[in-house]
Amino acid sequence: MNISTIGIIGAGNLGTKIGLQAAISGYQVNMYDVNDKILARSLKSMEKLLVHLTRTQQLTGDEGKQSLERIFFTEYLNLALQDVDLISESVIEDLEIKTKVWQEIGEIAPAHTIFTTNTSYLLPSQFAEISGRPEKFCAFHFHDVFYSKVVDIMPHPGTSSEVITILEKLGRKLKQVPILVKKEHSGYIFNTLLIAWIDAAGRLVTGEIAEVEAIDKSWMINFGMTAGPFGILDNVGLDTAWHITSTKRNPASRAFAALLKSYLDQGKLGVKSGEGFYTYPKPSYKDPDFLK
Repeated sequence: MNISTIGIIGAGNLGTKIGLQAAISGYQVNMYDVNDKILARSLKSMEKLLVHLTRTQQLTGDEGKQSLERIFFTEYLNLALQDVDLISESVIEDLEIKTKVWQEIGEIAPAHTIFTTNTSYLLPSQFAEISGRPEKFCAFHFHDVFYSKVVDIMPHPGTSSEVITILEKLGRKLKQVPILVKKEHSGYIFNTLLIAWIDAAGRLVTGEIAEVEAIDKSWMINFGMTAGPFGILDNVGLDTAWHITSTKRNPASRAFAALLKSYLDQGKLGVKSGEGFYTYPKPSYKDPDFLK
C-alpha cells in the first residue's frame, strides 16, 4: 500500500511533532483538532521547531517552508479524513473520549485507511472493534519524534500482519526506529520502565522525603541528564500523567495522583500551559547554576 496522506487527530504537543515530521518526510498531512486555538498553537510550535532545525542545519529554510505547505489544518473531521491513507490519533489519554473519536473516524474514513493510535497506556484492542476495521487497527506510539526517535508498533490479536509490515516501513521513512512489541502491554517497553521511575519520584515528594528540585538534581547529577523526573513530567504533560496515575489504586499512587490533580486544578499542565512543577519557557533546571 502506498501512503501519501497522513491524518493527525489531535494537535497537541506530540501530534504536532508527528505531523511536522511526516510533512518533512514528504507526506501530505491533515492536522485536526476540535479547538481552533490548539490548531493555531500547533502551527506556531511547528514554525519554532523549523527555526531550530534550520539553525542546527538539519533542514534548509526552503525545505522547512515546503514542509509547512504540505500541512492542512482543520477543525472539521470530515475534511481531515478526506483521502487519508493512514490516521495517527493523539487525543487525550481518556478511554471514553478515545472511544467516541474512533467511532466517529470509523464512520467517515475511507475504506482503505489504516488506523493507528498513539496512546501511551491504553490498548489498541480497546478501540479496534468500535473503529469498524480491527484488522487495520494498531498502536503506533511515538516518543519525542525529533530527539527520542523511537516508534513502538503494538498490534492487538486481530491486527493484520500486512499492517505491521507497512508500519515498520513507515516508521523508518519518518526517521524513527521501529520497535515491535510482540503482544499488548500497557505502557509498551520504555513507558513501563519510566512509570516505575516516576512512581518512585512521586513517593519521595508525597512522603515529604525531598522537594521536587532536590529529587531532579540528584537524578541529573548522578546520570548526567538534562532533566529529572519532574522536568520530564512537565514535558509529558501533567494531565497525561494524572490520567495514568489516577487509574492505580495503591496508596502511594493515589497520593501522587492527588498532588498532580492539585496542579491541574490551577491550570498548570506543564510546558504546554507555561507552568507545571517548573515555569516555562525558562525552567530553573535549565539554569547553569541549578546543579551547583
